[in-house]
Order: sequence, then structure tokens, then C-alpha cells
Amino acid sequence: MLMNLKKLSLLFISFCMSTSAVVHAQATDTDLYLQTSEVNNLMVQYQADRGSLERFYHIRYSPERRNRFQELVQVYLHRLQQLPFDKLNTGTRVDYLLFQRDIQEQLFKLEEEASLYAAVRQWFPYADKIYATEKLRRRGAIPDAAKLAGEWDGIAKEIIQQQTLLREKGPATPQQCMAAIGVLTGFKEAVKSIFEFYNGYDPLFTWWMPKPYERLQELFSDEIQLLQTRKSEVSAQQRDSSGIVGNPIGREALLHKLKVEMIPYTPEELIEIANKEFAWCDKEMLKAAAEMGFGKDWHTAMEKVKNSYVSPASQPVAMLKLYNESVEFIKSHNLITLPPLAEETWRMSMMSPERQLVNPFFLGGEEFIISYPTNTMSHADKLMSMRGNNPHFSRATVHHELLAGHALQEFMTNRYKSYRHFETPFWIEGWALYWERLLWDLKFPQSPEDRIGMLFWRMHRCARIIFSINYHTGRWTPQQCIDFLVERVGHERANAEGEVRRSFVGGYDPLYQIAYMIGGLQFEALKKELVDGGKMTYKQYHDAVIKENMMPVEMVRAILTHQQLPKDFNTSWRFYQ
Repeated sequence: MLMNLKKLSLLFISFCMSTSAVVHAQATDTDLYLQTSEVNNLMVQYQADRGSLERFYHIRYSPERRNRFQELVQVYLHRLQQLPFDKLNTGTRVDYLLFQRDIQEQLFKLEEEASLYAAVRQWFPYADKIYATEKLRRRGAIPDAAKLAGEWDGIAKEIIQQQTLLREKGPATPQQCMAAIGVLTGFKEAVKSIFEFYNGYDPLFTWWMPKPYERLQELFSDEIQLLQTRKSEVSAQQRDSSGIVGNPIGREALLHKLKVEMIPYTPEELIEIANKEFAWCDKEMLKAAAEMGFGKDWHTAMEKVKNSYVSPASQPVAMLKLYNESVEFIKSHNLITLPPLAEETWRMSMMSPERQLVNPFFLGGEEFIISYPTNTMSHADKLMSMRGNNPHFSRATVHHELLAGHALQEFMTNRYKSYRHFETPFWIEGWALYWERLLWDLKFPQSPEDRIGMLFWRMHRCARIIFSINYHTGRWTPQQCIDFLVERVGHERANAEGEVRRSFVGGYDPLYQIAYMIGGLQFEALKKELVDGGKMTYKQYHDAVIKENMMPVEMVRAILTHQQLPKDFNTSWRFYQ
């Protein structure tokens, strides 16, 4: 009888647990706030309206396009302000504030574009003629082909007459040069749009226009090339032997970008943070070097670690081994929920030699892209690639790129609150860097060689802050940045050159390289507040963060701590202690 009662009791408990799990799953599947908010409707409509306008007013830098976008932003700012902010929950207030921030920033950029257009307008006296013809084309007006051919021939003569003047006394700043290039690119799009619409369909157009069209396109391309050269000549960057010519944006522009990203620190304070983190790395590096028998000579210890590289064919296998170790570690410590489909569907590919010039290390997400030498590289470049991607260095980067880093981010942002288009490198790269720091704290590195490998990357992220800010404030040249990475961090020179080239001419935002360490420190500070403070477990914290989608980490904190954000919110979280 007692045994039967025990069996019944166990069956009842099992039934309750399974019922609870089903109820929880059902609640999760039907919770609208996992996917939406009261601001979502406006955000979706805005994106759709903007897309419609971008496709219709497709000529870049045209005043008509710019004015229409300014009108759109004003309409949505007004609609947003009609929402009852005081009645919104924290997550919806975050959506309100970030959507407002984003469209206000778009308005700022449109005003900046208008100012630059006014500065370069003198070089394009024929602009209105091109814009007017393209506008008529959109609704299929029949052109006077003979007249239009004469008009385009006249524009070609104007361009030829002013080329010498443009070369010698053209736009005075890199920003103005880029604006002028944008205007010319718009002209190329406009005349192509006109030509392709009528040519072959309108007999008179087809007879008159091919040669004037070809001539204009050729001259526009020549002017773009001329302005690319002038952009390098008027760059605020000091010349050096690196051959890398970027566009230092200056301290004021950095401050503006930091405010938009909700980072309440000055560039100088960020360098101070980087130096403090660097000092910690130096101490740990000396400890690891001593354990390896090299005393205080960490450079020699690092050389030994670099030479632990695997043969070319073995790199994917070595990386899979590191992946399996890191996932097993994450699961054994119950750190975060890893969806089985995310584990199942990430895949590998190899990076081309050309891409390795600007990305000498891994790239990640659902696709894990491995940098390793090919047969076409020089002997020296092969060795530098292998040394820079040895297994001990890669111990930090594999889980950064895969799980629970970028691959998990990509997986979850496609499934939770996917309407939140608040992309920021402080969340994207900060989260992945945070996992490097967390796994270090939880003793994931197994040997002093592993620790040197992980410390290399932490030093690298400190260095990124220092060289990026010094470059953009005009203190350092690209060559000084390269030398700093080689001498202070221990980079292979080719890899350092690739890193600096990627940072300054790879299309990245000036704050992107800063965001790794700073974003990671933000997530770490929030972990200390919530996990170390006993309010959440690791798993609860990490699962909560990853389901909120991309946003400034200060806004993640506001949601997880249930802050009643004010309508006039200003960034204020001084997260670094």
C-alpha cells in the first residue's frame, strides 16, 4: 500500500511538472509582448513608408529626395508624440525612446547632408536639369529627344571646362568630397534611369541619345575618380608609409556618436578605461609567462604560443574541437539556453585570401568563416596567418563567433522582438566580448598557453579603443596604430595592417572597434548588478538579455530592472568601476 502511494505521489508530481511546462510553453507562445509593443505599429509603418520613398526617390543627394525624407520624419515624430507615454510599460518606453532617437538622428543626418550639398552645389550648375528630366521619366512623359541630346552635350562641355578648377580648388574637406561623389553617383543613377526607360522603346530617343549618354557617364566617372584623389589630398590624416588613408572625424563627432549610442563617457575617459584594463592584462600575462618558464618575458612566451599552430588542412577540425569544448562548458555551468536548432544549423566556410587582407581572423554568426592561409599566399603571409590563428588564440574567438556569441545572437534576434531595428555594435560585439570575459572568470582556459591566447584578445580590444580614438582625434597615423598593435599587443605585422585597414577604410563606424570592450564591460556591470547581486541566476540573466533583441545596453538594464524611464530620458549610466 505504501509503495502504491509513493507511485501515485510520483505520478502526480510528474503530471504537475509536465502540465506546468505545457502551460509555460503556451504562455510563452501567446505572450504578445515577446514580439511587439504599442510602438511597433508605428515602427513597422515607418520602415515601410521609408522603403516606398527610397524606391521612388532613388536619386541620392537630390534635394527632392532629402526634402521628402525630412517631411516623413516630422510626420512620424508627431505621431509618436501622440502616444500616452506615461501609460506605457518599460519595454514599450524603451521602444518609444529608441525609435525617437533613431528618427531624430536621421533628421540630423539629412540636415548635415543639406549643408554639405550647399557647399558643393557650385560644382554642379546643371543639377536641376538632370533632376527635372528624371522626375518626368517616373511618370512616362515623352521627351524631346533632340533637345535633350543637346542639353546633355552642353552638360558634358560644362564638366570638361571645370575639371581643372575642380582638381585644384574643389571641395575643401573629405566630407565635402564624399558629398560631391554622392551627388555624381546620383547623376549616374538618374541618367541611367532615363536612358534605360526610353532607349529601344522611343525611336527618336534611341536615335539621338546613346552617344550623349555614354559621354556623360564617362565624364561622371572621371569626376568621381578625380574627387577620390582630392579626398586623399585634403584628408586631415597625416601621411605615412602605410598607404591607408581614412577619414578622422574629430572629437566633436565622436562625442555626438557616443551620445547617440548612450555611452556617457568622453573619448579621454574611454582611453583611461582601456589603459586600466590593459594594466590588468599585463599582470595576468606576466603570471602566465612565468608559469611557462619564461619569467617576465611575455613576448617570448607569446612567440611559443603563436608557433603552436596546426597544419593548414587541420584548422577546421581544431576549431570544431574548441567549439565542442566551449559548448560543453556553457552547458555544464548552466549559463544560457542553447536552442538545439541553433546548435544544428551553424556552418563553416573558408575566407578568401582577398578578404583576409581586411579580416585576418574569424568572422561569425550562422556562418563561421575561418581565416587560414591558401596556396596562393606568400610564404611569410602563410606563416603570419597560421601564427595569428593558433588554437590558443582561437580559444577566445570560437565561442565569440558561435555559441553563445554571434551565432546565438543571429538566431535569437530573428525570433524575438525582430521589429527592434536598434542595431548597435555595443550590443552585438559587446555581448560576444562579454562571453570571453565570463568564460575566463569561470576558468575556461586550461593552461597558461590558453590564458595567453585569451589575454591576447583582451589586450587587442583595449588597443582598439586606444588606437581608434587617437586616430579619429588626429593624434595618430595609421602606421602608428599598426606599430602599436605589433609592439604592445604582439600582433603579426600583416594581421595588424589588416586590422587597421579594416578599421579605417573597411566601411566600419568610427565607434565600432571601441564597442567590443566597452559593450562587454556594460554587460559585465549588469551581470554584477543582477547575478552577483542575487537577483537572477546566470541562465535567467542571459536568457532575458538575448530575448530583448539589439539595443543600447543601458536600455537592456532599464528593462531588466523595471525602470520607469522619463520621456526626456538622457543617458547617465556610469557602468565602469
